[in-house]
Amino acid sequence: MLYPEIEPYQTYYLQRETLEGGGHHQIYVEECGNPDGIPVLFLHGGPGSGCRPQHRCYFNPDKYRIVLFDQRGCGRSTPSGELQNNSTDFLIGDMEAIRGELGIERWVLFGGSWGATLALCYARQYPEQVKSMILRGTFLGRRSDIEWVYAEGGASRLFPDAWQKLVAPLPESQRQKPLRAYFDKLSDPDEEVQLAAAQTLNGWEGTIVMMRDHEFEPDTTQPPGPLAHSKIQLHYALNDCFISKSPLLDSVADIAEIPTVVIHGRYDLVCPMQQSWQLKQAWPQIDLRIIPLAGHAAGEPDLIEALVKATDELAETLS
Repeated sequence: MLYPEIEPYQTYYLQRETLEGGGHHQIYVEECGNPDGIPVLFLHGGPGSGCRPQHRCYFNPDKYRIVLFDQRGCGRSTPSGELQNNSTDFLIGDMEAIRGELGIERWVLFGGSWGATLALCYARQYPEQVKSMILRGTFLGRRSDIEWVYAEGGASRLFPDAWQKLVAPLPESQRQKPLRAYFDKLSDPDEEVQLAAAQTLNGWEGTIVMMRDHEFEPDTTQPPGPLAHSKIQLHYALNDCFISKSPLLDSVADIAEIPTVVIHGRYDLVCPMQQSWQLKQAWPQIDLRIIPLAGHAAGEPDLIEALVKATDELAETLS
């Protein structure tokens, strides 16, 4: 089970580079747990999601210095939904800025889904800064991985009823690959069109995330709203997560010495387990743990148990 709820002992905004037309990305950062503990950086999913109170609770607060941040345009970071200077390289730069600001020499990376992608991208650029990684539901960010979720023939075959609801508002010619059409709707001058598109997208994503929806209810009271979330998510999806020129599987030699646990639900329908399996084939040193009756959502009981067990084991190893 999760550790008890905990409040941050420090929150602040990290101001980044000036944007065209003025203003800056302001990155929300919080710290919880033991200021003298093992530094761990929580990387939320999406792209376009944000941190929630539950995310603090995968770690023993007596042993970890828990750092969380809302990625650019996400959650409490501002401007909300901003796409300018919003790419994987900029996020990696933000992570390095946070590490420097907090005076952390090396830290643990903990991320699931897109958070796992970002952890791998950061680690291959700054392997010397990473003590260890705990990843869940690996997402490799390839075009095929994106189209599994957002094009006909992937998850749509398992959820044809939900897929029909997603593509019904679109012309027939746009239904096989609806990403661009939905991004255009999110940019429509009519705010009602934008919001309707975001809500439809969130409905599709919410359907395929949960394996057993009666066991876990996501916290919908926290930012970001559906529009900011969807704009950023599709921005990354349409740009192959800004990593297509250097595929992650081609870079494992750069991070092979980083101790890494990978946890994946057997019935993950957002990021099929094949992605973690392919990572294991390219990187045999990782500890791949397949959870038999689990899907994608980190809030599923079996995934919570596996993730907390991994952080407890790592705390014992590092202490």
